[in-house]
Amino acid sequence: MFKKIMKGGHRKPSKSDANDPSLYGFGPPGNRNSGSVSTTNVVVNHASRPGPAASGPNSNWAPGVVALAPPTGTVEPLPLFRDVPVSERQNLFIRKLQICCYQFDFSDTLKSAREKEIKRQTLLELVDVIQSGSGKITETCQEEMIRMISVNIFRCLPPASHENTGQENADPEEEEPYLEPSWPHLQLVYELLLRYVVSSDTDTKIAKRYIDHSFVLKLLDLFDSEDPREREYLKTILHRIYGKFMVHRPFIRKAINNIFYRFIYETERHSGIGELLEILGSIINGFALPMKEEHKLFLVRALVPLHKPKSIAIYHQQLSYCITQFVEKDYKLADTVIRGLLKYWPMTNCQKEVLFLGELEEVLEATQSAEFQRCMVPLFRQIARCLNSSHFQVAERALFLWNNEHIVSLIAQNRAVILPIIFQALEKNIQSHWNQAVHGLTVNVRKMFMEMDVELFEECQRQYTEREMKAKEVEEQRELAWKRLADVAAQRGGDYMVTV
Repeated sequence: MFKKIMKGGHRKPSKSDANDPSLYGFGPPGNRNSGSVSTTNVVVNHASRPGPAASGPNSNWAPGVVALAPPTGTVEPLPLFRDVPVSERQNLFIRKLQICCYQFDFSDTLKSAREKEIKRQTLLELVDVIQSGSGKITETCQEEMIRMISVNIFRCLPPASHENTGQENADPEEEEPYLEPSWPHLQLVYELLLRYVVSSDTDTKIAKRYIDHSFVLKLLDLFDSEDPREREYLKTILHRIYGKFMVHRPFIRKAINNIFYRFIYETERHSGIGELLEILGSIINGFALPMKEEHKLFLVRALVPLHKPKSIAIYHQQLSYCITQFVEKDYKLADTVIRGLLKYWPMTNCQKEVLFLGELEEVLEATQSAEFQRCMVPLFRQIARCLNSSHFQVAERALFLWNNEHIVSLIAQNRAVILPIIFQALEKNIQSHWNQAVHGLTVNVRKMFMEMDVELFEECQRQYTEREMKAKEVEEQRELAWKRLADVAAQRGGDYMVTV
């Protein structure tokens, strides 16, 4: 049947034929002649990696319904577009899309090698046609093209590497990325979709019928792919869709929100958080002022809690950029952001602390004096704890804050509050910190405060000395009390002593 369709391709399909999904391998088997290409329902349900569900205008195909590879030798290459009359090119375009709907087994590189190459060459030609902009594609062709793209990219993702090994506590940074074996075809399908979205010939009024909410949601599901090449394409495509289809913007933001919520509060496992944050970084940059309440809630409910998961190191750079963008857009948000950082400050993870201190510096650089004053007391209590950290990188990174001129300016304006909070931490470092680099940096910071305000420094030193003397007296009295108890016990003998 497939050969007959290929050879009889010069017959312009009727409207009913063009809209018949089974003609192109989308519909259920047995709907046409007995010789039609058979399809098989292949549904793979995996608890943690679900495939995109079919719904909406594109629901006449499903990810579980695929056009299986035909018997070897039944797929023949079609003529090039330039070799057929213009009047026949739409028909040829649809026939080429039909070839590209076939799915092949890439676990065996030698299996169906000829058919795979025919599909690859066909995809290359389709990409060239869309990229060249040689003419507007009809609505029927656009619909069939989106169906072909959907059949290829919307699939059940394989189990993640930690699910295969059963390692619950495996570090995502150390896991080897999974590379999709069908990438030679998948890349071209993504390239075709990208060229279609960015093409000046693509009319959004027509395209939004096929690139609808259901389609966008399935794209977002694919961000959990472990293949970084696929996630990079998805990032670019979704960003372009956001820019071109204004009707989808609120929906995309809400859908990304939901992915973040599930990641933060349920799974703490998702491969595409970094890429989604990259898209959001560009979106936040375009927010109009004054900022909508919806965007501020997104900051508080999604972005700030993203500091909680253990795997933050994988996406921290993108997250920090988004957070800083908010503060630069609206400096009044600095207090909210800093208090959020303090709320999720790591207690036992030194590498996370170093990341937090780096982000804190970027936020403080965009912070104005009024917002700084609202949060400086809890902030510098935390910084004082970091100064005394036995992990030298944490202490060193905290001391580097004094290398930033804007932060030093904020500290100088509020030194009467800040110096008494951190003076003890500085003195403790000078007296007992094991790392020489930390010791040297602490001396420099201490000298900086002395030059800012000698009287304040001397007052803090006097209070510190008094506290130390009182603490020493308390310790001596405590030791004396224990000694007396021991002496009394010795005099009375061991009769009343309880030993374990």
